[in-house]
Amino acid sequence: MSLFAKWLRPRADPRDAMRPLWHRIVEIAREKEWYRDCGIADTVGGRFDAITLILALVLIRMERDEELIEPLVRLTELFVDDMDGQLRQGGVGDLMVGKHIGQLMSTLGGRLGAYRDAQAESEEAMIAAVARNVTMREGGDPALVARRARAFAAGLALVPAHRVLAAEIGR
Repeated sequence: MSLFAKWLRPRADPRDAMRPLWHRIVEIAREKEWYRDCGIADTVGGRFDAITLILALVLIRMERDEELIEPLVRLTELFVDDMDGQLRQGGVGDLMVGKHIGQLMSTLGGRLGAYRDAQAESEEAMIAAVARNVTMREGGDPALVARRARAFAAGLALVPAHRVLAAEIGR
């Protein structure tokens, strides 16, 4: 292979290895039980809240393992890419996408901190964090969302790093 061919050939995207995990996170966040049984609003805002809840719990799990730190960064990059695409599809112009992405990252960071603290504290703290951060439909119960999220996080805590990377999480 010539020197030019090496320079010009497309390089593998380092995020590709994390795509199955990103898709699994979205799949879990879209499970009908979150909406039907727990009462998360099945709206754009509610779906974003569910995705950030599950993503935050997965990121918290990944923070515990040194070998998962770089994949954690790649997973966060996939979140940004996906949100960028969603914003553009929704009609947000090029000049405003960056501002919106900054706001979404700030939101994710705030929720990551809230859910990390709540997990370390109590079920009541998790209920309060969910009540502040998840859009509920009328009659929805943040306690049900919090209970289900805590159960998911407890199961996730038992999953070895290699299975997290293989997207073998959830039920």
